[in-house]
Amino acid sequence: MIKTIIFDFGDVFINLDKTATADAFSKLKTSSSQAFITQINELYETGMITTEEFFTHYSTIYPELTSFLIKDAWNAILLDFPTHRLNFLQQLAISKQYKLILLSNTNELHIDWIKKNISHYQAFKSCFDQFYLSHEINLRKPTADIFNFVLSKNQILPDETIFIDDTKEHINTAASLGIHTWNIDPKKEDITTLFATKSDLF
Repeated sequence: MIKTIIFDFGDVFINLDKTATADAFSKLKTSSSQAFITQINELYETGMITTEEFFTHYSTIYPELTSFLIKDAWNAILLDFPTHRLNFLQQLAISKQYKLILLSNTNELHIDWIKKNISHYQAFKSCFDQFYLSHEINLRKPTADIFNFVLSKNQILPDETIFIDDTKEHINTAASLGIHTWNIDPKKEDITTLFATKSDLF
């Protein structure tokens, strides 16, 4: 019996254009390796470097860019947050049938953009019993550590928990720990169909 639902944020609630940031930067020539860029991004997502340090690193890669242009390209991934998904979540929160947890790989720049541009962000956040952002807890999916942190911190059992994420790698780690999963396809599926799609668990 499911007692806890753990949700990802991007492409579960807020729509993303996952190629937009890479496309924005790819138009510029750089001699830096993709591995180095990925390392900087992961450090930022786990809160190991500050936003200013993030800008400094990117300025060494793209010296022609100002901090404003870097931020603009970085936030290009973020799109809209359909209200029907918020309505679904609010009804779920009102029912109090499940513990609701958000578990998102994100960073300060993205959250700042969301706070400024998504009018119902605070209403969204208030629906959750726990709200975990990778840069605040210094852990990042798909490591097992982040899932063990959530399970332990909330005293929840894997077989009474479902985790919903659009990234297969994240799903695989959760499943390996005994957590039920839904690898949602944002192009074909919507979070509002959770109970119909996973009717065998509810």
